Amino acid sequence: MKKLYLGIDVGSISTNFVLMDDNKQVVKDLYLRTSGNPIQAVKEGLKEISSVCEDRDMAGCGATGSARKLTGVITGADLVKNEITAHGTAAVHFIPEVKTVLEIGGQDSKIIIIRDGHAVDFAMNSVCAAGTGAFLDAQATRLKIPIEKFGSLALKSKNNVNIAGRCTVFAESDMIHKQQTGHSEEDIINGLCNSLVRNYLNNVGKGKDIQPPIVFQGGVSENVGLVKAFERTLGHKIIVPKYNKVMGAFGVCLLLKDLVDREEIKKTTFRGFKTADLDIKTTSFECKGCPNHCEVVEARINGKVISRWGDRCGKWSNQ
Repeated sequence: MKKLYLGIDVGSISTNFVLMDDNKQVVKDLYLRTSGNPIQAVKEGLKEISSVCEDRDMAGCGATGSARKLTGVITGADLVKNEITAHGTAAVHFIPEVKTVLEIGGQDSKIIIIRDGHAVDFAMNSVCAAGTGAFLDAQATRLKIPIEKFGSLALKSKNNVNIAGRCTVFAESDMIHKQQTGHSEEDIINGLCNSLVRNYLNNVGKGKDIQPPIVFQGGVSENVGLVKAFERTLGHKIIVPKYNKVMGAFGVCLLLKDLVDREEIKKTTFRGFKTADLDIKTTSFECKGCPNHCEVVEARINGKVISRWGDRCGKWSNQ
């Protein structure tokens, strides 16, 4: 009987799946848009993954990403892990000597400092959009240029155009000014890439010991213009691994396999691919039990409460 491991990484912009076999080879990977509905994105992904395997093949299922708690509850995940551990584990698997991991997603960005295969420091930014993929998406929409073409256009730039990058509002107004003064689209786009890199390094990377080898992952790492901007600024080659867009999900698969190999997971709690057809809803309410007034989230499958979380004291989550 074959053993398969399913990793799910649910973020604000994308929902990623990796199905890995016992030899640490990817059987199937998916990069889907979350589109503001993580439950629906997970259901769609499960439906697609079910086309290549069955419940009985599953040795484990794990979740990571900003919606990892919700994902773990509705799928019956054996493991719910933070993004730092998941991304770091995947990076070390592909580039064992890696010392720095740059990861930029749709709504947040992070840096992981790795020494001797272990994460020793990290930083995350989930407050300002100026150093994320959402920043580039917004400007691509404004320029009426598909985001997929941003990188190749940036490489055609002949002149260095400085775009303010400390804030999305300032960056956009500066970009409009550069358009009005006659700068080319290629130069402006290249300026935006440089702006994002500066913002990232001045905020997320501030005070961090950035050493090569440097691995760049996350959806934004597809942008070759941004890769070149990092290389120019840091003075080192930037490595973009094979499964760069789904590294969080792949890292979860590796962590799952390790737990199964050590017999810490003997039988998976994965609910199965039928989850894709179930009626799954979440609601929230404010607990009035004490002055904390915790906002409690409640998940139901086919009308039955399966989990609650968000309370500090455990009054609801422990039921």
